[in-house]
Amino acid sequence: MYVGSFVLGAQFPGQGQGEALHRAVRSAEVAEEAGLDSVWLAEHHFVPYGTCPSAVTLAALLLGRTRRIRVGTAVSVLPTVHPVALGEQAALLHLTSGGRFTLGVGRGGPWIDLEVFGSGLDAYENGFPESLDLLLRWLREPAVGASGERFAFREVPVVPRPSQALTDTPGPEVVVACTSPKSVRLAAERGLPMLLGMHAGDEEKAEMVALWRRSARAAGRTPEEIADAAHVAAGVCQLADRRQDAAETLLKAMPGWLKQGLDAHVTVDGRKRAMRDPVAYTELLCGLHPVGTPRLAGDRLAATAERTGISRFALLVEGSGDLAATEDTVRRLGAEVLPQLR
Repeated sequence: MYVGSFVLGAQFPGQGQGEALHRAVRSAEVAEEAGLDSVWLAEHHFVPYGTCPSAVTLAALLLGRTRRIRVGTAVSVLPTVHPVALGEQAALLHLTSGGRFTLGVGRGGPWIDLEVFGSGLDAYENGFPESLDLLLRWLREPAVGASGERFAFREVPVVPRPSQALTDTPGPEVVVACTSPKSVRLAAERGLPMLLGMHAGDEEKAEMVALWRRSARAAGRTPEEIADAAHVAAGVCQLADRRQDAAETLLKAMPGWLKQGLDAHVTVDGRKRAMRDPVAYTELLCGLHPVGTPRLAGDRLAATAERTGISRFALLVEGSGDLAATEDTVRRLGAEVLPQLR
């Protein structure tokens, strides 16, 4: 099992954006010090839910400040960028970090981002497969041209080529955020591991993994590819000597952040969207994930791995909104939880 932190740069009520980003960077540095396996970086635009607008840029900073830990995006929003531009950045980080970079991509939402960046609603609703396939070709082939509905250009050489890295892999790992059967099948057909959201419980995650395996077999993926797929489960982690104390910490801080952050999202076409109740959602997350004592945390992670077959975890550790409490949870995760799992 591999355990990492999930960093949003969350801006809690009363905090500045610089404070949120400082906590994000510092928590990632502490994750390496504590022995965690990875750091996963979220990307959001125009909302305090997350103050990092470019996960690949923050990944570059953290790869430069660390020496061992793996750094991934969770996720880079593909409909708002050109796949070739993102592929070039991913190749650069792969080469210069010695293969420590993972590119997580997702479809995002129907947000005003699509208007600001000029990609339009169709890029979100229909364009993700074309963008993903172009990105994968850029990361795997020596020269690439395109003649699709969204992207058309003459063949150009791939510079720098990811396969030129002095690593054991031909290019950066790519994972796909999956929230629906359609996205699960898309990832499976391409043999790409999934990143599953923290809103889903073990039963739902297990069903998505089973669907991925069936779809991968139907697409002709080899038994080895299917068995080796290292899916990632996002979750929340808060540690304390008593479970009640850990849950109370999150229940005091997270609802205000969730309400402020989620309310700020604006749809590009004015469509109505259902909003979760912030308190109920926080309670749900506390019940699903490693929130409590280190022993409870280890048991929950082991149980999720056994029930779902998922081997990697990206745990949101900044739910307290406090830097000292975040650092404490990360250090205890490394010192008291990881030994239980290994």
